[in-house]
Amino acid sequence: MKQRLARMLTRLYPPVWRERYGEEFEAMLAMGPGDLGTVVDSVWSALREHVNPTRGGRMEQDTKTFAALMRRPSGYLPVAMSLAAFMMVLSALAVGLARGGAIVRDPDEGSIAHLFQLLMTVQWPIMLFFAMKWMRHAPRPTLGVLGLQAAAWLAGCAPVYFLHL
Repeated sequence: MKQRLARMLTRLYPPVWRERYGEEFEAMLAMGPGDLGTVVDSVWSALREHVNPTRGGRMEQDTKTFAALMRRPSGYLPVAMSLAAFMMVLSALAVGLARGGAIVRDPDEGSIAHLFQLLMTVQWPIMLFFAMKWMRHAPRPTLGVLGLQAAAWLAGCAPVYFLHL
């Protein structure tokens, strides 16, 4: 296999993995045949490494911190969804106040209400998945992330509850 292709395939892996195994893997690819099966297998392994990182050494420690768990999609998506719902409610209130000082109520609740309901409901399965996946491996950071997710969910619901929307 050409050195350039081996380097490109190695760059597909996460930085922590490359730091530990990159040189050896690149040399192994460069020595081997450059057939399609090797390329497909390398790309598939890189994808798996992003989803489920290799355990051992420094890589295992990196996944057990609050910041590392918040970088996972199941960690940050519920918070982002809650913030998006919160901002939608605030923008609807701002538009209503700018138009006449009253909250505009649609007979069928309106599209903003439907989007709000979807955003606030869909994050529960994501939070449940996150709790099931990480509670065994890193209980303390997992509880911290779940606490942040719950606080964001409550903050998203607060305007609806307190303003009787």
